[in-house]
Amino acid sequence: MSTFHGTAAFHTLGCKLNFAETSTIARQLTDAGYDKVSFDEKADVYVINTCSVTENADRECKLHVKRAMKANPEGLVVIVGCYAQLKPEEISQIDGVDLVLGAKEKFNILSYLDDLEKRENEGIVHSCEIEETDFFIGSYSIGDRTRAFLKVQDGCDYKCTYCTIPLARGISRSDTIENVLKNAKEIAGRDIKEIVLTGVNIGDYGKGEFGNKKHEHTFLDLISELDQVEGIERIRISSIEPNLLKDESIELVSRSKSFVPHFHIPLQSGCDDLLKKMKRRYLTKLYNNRVNKIREVMPDAAIGVDVIVGFPGETEEKFMETYNFLNELPITYLHVFTYSERENTEAADMDGVVPIPERKKRNKMLRILSEKKKMAFYQTQLGKTLPVLWEHENKDGKMFGFTENYVRVQKDFDPAFVNQIEFLNLEKILSDGTVSVQSSFESFLAKA
Repeated sequence: MSTFHGTAAFHTLGCKLNFAETSTIARQLTDAGYDKVSFDEKADVYVINTCSVTENADRECKLHVKRAMKANPEGLVVIVGCYAQLKPEEISQIDGVDLVLGAKEKFNILSYLDDLEKRENEGIVHSCEIEETDFFIGSYSIGDRTRAFLKVQDGCDYKCTYCTIPLARGISRSDTIENVLKNAKEIAGRDIKEIVLTGVNIGDYGKGEFGNKKHEHTFLDLISELDQVEGIERIRISSIEPNLLKDESIELVSRSKSFVPHFHIPLQSGCDDLLKKMKRRYLTKLYNNRVNKIREVMPDAAIGVDVIVGFPGETEEKFMETYNFLNELPITYLHVFTYSERENTEAADMDGVVPIPERKKRNKMLRILSEKKKMAFYQTQLGKTLPVLWEHENKDGKMFGFTENYVRVQKDFDPAFVNQIEFLNLEKILSDGTVSVQSSFESFLAKA
């Protein structure tokens, strides 16, 4: 174990899974005697957890290394995460970087900090071949007192032609149900009201649980067990592939005491030709069936969608297939990604490259559609009394929270309500896109 003690700061780029893993690394350091400080404060060690999905991974990494060096020019800078696994040598050349740790090494950070000194030349790299990442490290993050991100699965066996995640995170593998339940109970013991289940491909849960490719358990087994954990008010499923979201899981959520009516289901394209080029494992008919099944059993559920614009071969006609498909689907909001070429992916060598300005135009069209969808969904919720979980942030005298079905609401800040669930009447949509609320007592008077 490292004998280097002092202060440590952390910054996370990318997904909820990264936040969960940063928290695990942070707990290792604090357990070893480090005091955790803000990333803009003077620290002895700065840990930056990187992402390979964002278009500007290199620029963002350099930006936060500079932030660390500004806060303490003598501080040790450690880079971990997906970008660190994919481009370790490149990152080691960034001025100020002292240590780069790959997918396997990042959870042994303490052993690498021992005797580490500030380097004037390139940083030290410890990065395994991705094939060696056949283990699972359970993680959960506590970003604030309201919710925790609980990692249940890692890696991916899918071969989508645009994606580098299998190269960065390795094969699909899972935590044991026993350990997931243990972590969930620990979170409940901290008086955290909401758990968000995270992973790279959580619908594939159960594979590799004991170092093999057999499914020892299924995603349905997992959520059935988690639904029995006492002390957790809400469990939210972060993102799940449509081909792995089975009717039985949808039905369990619909009658669950803990799982909330909110799904996030990647689509990527509403054109079957492009889905085949992407090597996705479903077509639009299956996706449509999943959305309609959710609407059938949970009419007020929030349904989020990931979609990529500008994939090679996406003509104007094929883009409009996607646009019209999404326009007609009863969904709630979109996460829109502009396709960008990635090294070592099939799509990078495909014909039919879409010009960058056209990619940006299509992104804007879908973001406008997303806003319309969200506002239309919010409109259907006005006048209903729903439970709201209030968050800790005080922004200009306002506090914010979410209903179970992901409507964002606000009211005047009152510290007594932080991390509390309050039943409120949804009143009207405000200019910032949030919804104003009345207390349930006021709602009662209004109805009387």
